[in-house]
Parts: sequence; structure tokens; C-alpha cells
Amino acid sequence: MATKPGYWTSLHGLATLTLIGTALYFLFVEHGVHVLPYLPFLIILLCPLMHLFMHKGHGGHGHGEQDHGEHQHQDAEEAYRRGLEEGRKEADKRR
Repeated sequence: MATKPGYWTSLHGLATLTLIGTALYFLFVEHGVHVLPYLPFLIILLCPLMHLFMHKGHGGHGHGEQDHGEHQHQDAEEAYRRGLEEGRKEADKRR
């Protein structure tokens, strides 16, 4: 069963990567003095974009999995209670 190659490995994808790489190279070489002071802000602005694009494979939210969310909620409550009890035991030991 052959799978379809991804966009980035196709001819168009490689051409796109080459174009982006060339543009970034000339941006930093020719205009590095103007761009580098803003680089930390650009990295911070990339965070929301990375979040949007990198979470596409998680299946989204609410696709018929209401039981799964309730199960996680119960597990979280149980873990909280266990932690609370262990913390009380530790506090009692120190007294």
C-alpha cells in the first residue's frame, strides 16, 4: 500500500522551501541590522502560529469523545484527592 508523498517532499514543496530559504538568507544578510533587534518579538509571535499548525493532527475538540473528557476529569479528581491525603500524612509526620 503506497502512501501519497507529503507536500514538502514534492517538487513544488522543495521549490517553496528553496524560495523561503533564499528570502530569509537575503533578509538577514542585507537587512540583518534592521531585523535582528526584533527577532525576539518575532519568535514570540510565532508561538500562536506554531500552536495552530502543529495541533492539526490531534483530531480537534469534541469529535464524539465526550466520555473521554469525563474520564480524564475523574482521574484528575482522584489524583488530587490522593495528593491531598498524602500531603496531610506528611504534615502529620512533621508535627
